[in-house]
This record gives sequence, C-alpha cells and structure tokens, in this order.
Amino acid sequence: MACKDASLWPGLLEGARGSHDGGMQTFQGKVVLVTGGSVGIGRSAAEAFAREGAAVVIAARREIEGIAAVKSIQASGGKASFVRADVASEADVIAMIAHAVKTFGRLDVVFNNAGVEGKLGPIESLAAADFDTTFAVNVRGTWLVMKHALPHLTATKGAIVNNSSVAADLGMAGTTIYAASKGAIISMTRTAAIELAPTGVRVNAVSPGPIATDMGGRFFGSLENMHGFAKANLPLGVAGHPEDIAAAVLYLASPDAKFLTGQTLTIDGGMSSK
Repeated sequence: MACKDASLWPGLLEGARGSHDGGMQTFQGKVVLVTGGSVGIGRSAAEAFAREGAAVVIAARREIEGIAAVKSIQASGGKASFVRADVASEADVIAMIAHAVKTFGRLDVVFNNAGVEGKLGPIESLAAADFDTTFAVNVRGTWLVMKHALPHLTATKGAIVNNSSVAADLGMAGTTIYAASKGAIISMTRTAAIELAPTGVRVNAVSPGPIATDMGGRFFGSLENMHGFAKANLPLGVAGHPEDIAAAVLYLASPDAKFLTGQTLTIDGGMSSK
C-alpha cells in the first residue's frame, strides 16, 4: 500500500530502523551456532547475528581466525565464544553443541555454513578420495549438526539454515562432486523441514552465487576471475558479498520467516534466472 501522507514517513522509517536505533533486537536472548564461522560468509553471519542481540558460538577448524572473529564481536559489545570443531567428526559435532549449550544455556538457531569446494576438475581427473572428503564435510557434516542440535532446537522451537550453492541447480563443468554435495543439502533441507515441522523447528537453506570470499576466489582461480565472470554472466553484473548472504540467513532464522520452511533462497545476482 502506498503511503501518500508524508507526515507518516518518520514513524515508518523509525520502525524500519528497528534495533539499529536502540529498539528491540531481533535475536535478543537467542543463542546461535555458526559452523565455519571464522571467515567469509560464516563470519559475516556471526557478526550480523551478534549485532541483532544473539549470543554467537563460532565453530571452525581455523582457530586463529575463529578467535579473532570472537574478539571482534566482543569488541563491538556482542557475546561470542569459539570452539574448534571439524563437522566431519561426529565427536567434534557433539562437543561443539555441548559447548554452545553449556556456555550460553540454550540453542535457538543453527547456521550450517561449514563447507569446502573440494577438488574441482573433469570427472576423469578426480579420485574417490576427493568425493569422500567433500561429502564428509558438506553433506555428512550438515546432517550430523542437524541431528545432534535437534533436541535443543526442539526445546526452543528454533531454526536451521543450511548453506547450499547455485552450483546445485546450474550445470558448471568441473564441479561434479561439489555440485552434487550442495544438491544433497537442498534435498536434506526439504526433507528435514517436513520431518521436523511437527516439532516447531523450521529448516531452510540459502544458495549463494559468486561471492567475494577466499573460497570464491579459489573456486574461480582468483577473485579477479570471479569478478570478470560476474560482469559477463550475472544480470546484476557484479559478484555478491558475504553480507548479502548473511542478511538472507538472518531473515530465514527470524520470526519474519515463521511461515517459511523447506525452502531454498537463491542469492546469485540473477545468475540462475538466465
């Protein structure tokens, strides 16, 4: 509905600004676990959740970067804790979730972000071990985190957001293993959403296109190559940034998306629309 009365605009804008002007923060009192939260999309999401009032647990294999991310959040007045974990290890996943609950008392949101691009190239150049390594992190890891977080998320009627990729939906030469692993995440998201709906736990996914991160640079050979690809192939003509994905993750985890489950939100600059 259009607003014809300009005198109403200040009030509308005040409401839109919300927590940034001292209002209620969306995730105040909530506890969020971000896997692979030390760099890139994961770190951006962790920082965004903290700005919105959440206590954030960053889980990652990269300890130095993970601790730096926590210190950055704390320096801005947020609450955060780091736990070193490899999501391909069930023991690590169990310990990681126990750490989150012990440290902050509950668990409301899981962002299953940990993932690897693995080895890329033609099928004949890849080994079975390459397949196993990629699937261990991207698929097994996502499944393990959902499984072991579920009792705590059921108690809070929480939300899960999984990280897929536009590569799951588009044919991209050299990505057979990676694309298959991300396609599996979309399938797991859809099925888990149906299974968990009676518990009040929502499960959705994000599907990023080319994003300016270290992993994005590796995927395309360099960030320069990625930006060139985006200019030539994306309707918007530019690559995305981690903050673009973080914003979508926060939406899917928020009460604003309370009627949304089993869906994959694609954020790719229009790449998949062509």
